[in-house]
Amino acid sequence: MKRRDFLKVSALGTAAVAAPVNFIHAAVPAAAVAKSANGIVNLGFIGLGQQAMYLLSTFMAFDDVRVLAGCDVYDIKRNRFERRVKEYYQSKGEKKVKVDMYEDYQDLLDRKDIDAVVIATPDHQHAVIAIAACKAGKDVYLEKPLTLTIYEGQQLVKAVRKYGRILQVGSQQRSSGEFIHAATLCREGIMGKIDKIKVHCGRTATNPNSAAPVPYNLPKQEIPAGLNWDKWLGPLPSSIWYNQELDPFIDEKHNESFWGAWRWYKETGGGLMTDWGAHMFDIAQWCIGKDGNGGPVKISPAGYGRYEQLTFEYDNGVIITEEPYNGGEQGVQIYGENGWIKVCRGSLRASDPKFEKMDLGVEKGAYESQSAHRRIWVDAVKAHIDPNCPVETGHTSCTVCNLGNIAIQLGRPLKWNPIVQKFMDDPEATELLHYIYREGYTLEV
Repeated sequence: MKRRDFLKVSALGTAAVAAPVNFIHAAVPAAAVAKSANGIVNLGFIGLGQQAMYLLSTFMAFDDVRVLAGCDVYDIKRNRFERRVKEYYQSKGEKKVKVDMYEDYQDLLDRKDIDAVVIATPDHQHAVIAIAACKAGKDVYLEKPLTLTIYEGQQLVKAVRKYGRILQVGSQQRSSGEFIHAATLCREGIMGKIDKIKVHCGRTATNPNSAAPVPYNLPKQEIPAGLNWDKWLGPLPSSIWYNQELDPFIDEKHNESFWGAWRWYKETGGGLMTDWGAHMFDIAQWCIGKDGNGGPVKISPAGYGRYEQLTFEYDNGVIITEEPYNGGEQGVQIYGENGWIKVCRGSLRASDPKFEKMDLGVEKGAYESQSAHRRIWVDAVKAHIDPNCPVETGHTSCTVCNLGNIAIQLGRPLKWNPIVQKFMDDPEATELLHYIYREGYTLEV
């Protein structure tokens, strides 16, 4: 098989035991199915920061994709995006290249010639924009974590299914050989009964003791002339002030020198718990069959009773902890009856060498530039079927991360019903499922 077809089958076919593909059953008008008459999927980008630049380079390289427009609230990022798109297509021999730029995402969504959108904004904008995209008949590639809050995720799941859209969560480990192999070993019973999984999300200077976010404490700075700070805030309270670390940029010719610090503060993000946890808890729950339709039933913060680490208990007896372990990389270590496996980006180690044997066509090069996960979404859009990381999977992975943050914030164990997605007799925890949006923003589906 051709390499592209091999990667597609590896993620959608061979690993079907680990990730069955669900066909879209919603009745969708033929005109709403995102596929141009010439077989080209026309894309618009919303959020043009560092991650969007990785996504852009991948999608532009596909022969059946055309990038038509971009949107960001910061003019210098719009200028960079426009220049890179034009330079790419001109390098392919096109003399006149048109790419339209917008400050307001709704203007982009109103375009009838755009089939699908790539959303790579800060997390607090994910739900509002993705729901609007579904309403506009656009299919969606949405960066992880799916949403900022659990309630946002619940509403986005409803929107995707109500409007019959194809949504792929940017959890690209789902399409990477080492993680497919780990999930297959677990789900096919090769590891025997799984009893414990260690997940390591990492640590930052803002919080060296856990993966949770900290209160926003950066000094207030003057807002740059080209940044629409009100639109950047979106549904967040207007009391949050600007600091350049939240939306970094060097100049029009260079990439950002660091990732936006909005990730590390509880007012604007979920810390490493959601930033890397959305990847690693996703793999852990995939391995035990709790992705897309399950979750923990009890969450206990570190240091509570007999628990030395943040601990998630599942109804099948599996214990998942968030903790650093030998090696230090962000990753997942799985313990079963027949031994252990440790999987990180680009590597898989095991207690027995026979578990390490795999030939799944792992892509080489910078991880964020690998194309398999995005190729799967484009093919899913054209076929109008769910990809390998649909909205329900992204929601359950994001939910477990948020549950961890809520347990840490309250400093006590929580009882969670993953079927109805509610806390059990816990009004205090229930209040933390969401926050009050600013006037003018809604999650109405």
